[in-house]
Amino acid sequence: MSNHNKVIAYITKGTKILIFDHVGFPEAGTQVPAGTIKDGETPTFAAMREAFEETGLHELYLKEFLGMQTITLERLEGRVIISRHYYHFEAPDDTPDAWLHYEMDPSEGPPDPILFSFKWVDFSKNSVVLAGKQDFFMYVLGKKCIKKNR
Repeated sequence: MSNHNKVIAYITKGTKILIFDHVGFPEAGTQVPAGTIKDGETPTFAAMREAFEETGLHELYLKEFLGMQTITLERLEGRVIISRHYYHFEAPDDTPDAWLHYEMDPSEGPPDPILFSFKWVDFSKNSVVLAGKQDFFMYVLGKKCIKKNR
């Protein structure tokens, strides 16, 4: 059995959340910035690092820690336990509506840069579905953002 510690970064602008697709790998599904906590990092620092590395955005505000989720997966190499730490960031209003960005240091897979296509989607109607169950805290986040933006 192996354990993995991950972070998930929900980046919002009003009632919109930042999502991306892998340009060369559409089968990966729609995602939000996420990644592995490196040795010596706190989950909070890892969330900030992953958000900056994957989006290219440097003016994000860390709003809050949303909670944790533990997932157990059965894989060919055995049971894998993944602990996910979810964080909420806010982006400035002048952040572009869409852009492309290369992640230069992917935490999984080959070390080659990965091209992401970013865009904002309104999640006030709970209609955002993310790959890999990354949408676990979307309902909580949606309620907070909708209440704040009324």
